[in-house]
Amino acid sequence: MSHTAEWKVRLYLFEEDHTTKARLELDTGTNRLTGHGTARCAPEDTDVPEIGDELAVARAMEDLALQMKRAAYGDMRPASAPSLPESLKPYPGWLDTGA
Repeated sequence: MSHTAEWKVRLYLFEEDHTTKARLELDTGTNRLTGHGTARCAPEDTDVPEIGDELAVARAMEDLALQMKRAAYGDMRPASAPSLPESLKPYPGWLDTGA
């Protein structure tokens, strides 16, 4: 089976008072998800905006990834997949190379 899709992603970064916030919006055409991430610079640390951006975006990606897994596992239920454990790990028919 061949499949091609285009998903649209938008990333927004906001910085105020040594706090960087990231909002990552994903539009799959059938589903919309938004990941959020925050990074704060400690008062004793040198303020390097790039580091705050990187951390906030990474955390938004992690949040979005968890939401995507939940959506996929939820979609598996009607597709006759075995029930899933609370840990959100896929059943043995699906490979999960992540933690």
